[in-house]
Amino acid sequence: MLQTFLDRIPSLAVFLYATLAFVIPLSTYLLNKKLHDLGDPEWKKLNDKKGR
Repeated sequence: MLQTFLDRIPSLAVFLYATLAFVIPLSTYLLNKKLHDLGDPEWKKLNDKKGR
């Protein structure tokens, strides 16, 4: 019974790839957001605060 359960658990590589599939897009999104906060011109920052 225990061996059947252990055979169904994914390998460590699957857990690693699933984690990377979450972390890489999240870090890309956060980096892009930070770069936009630092690099956007003032007029665009004012429009973003108004909700446009």
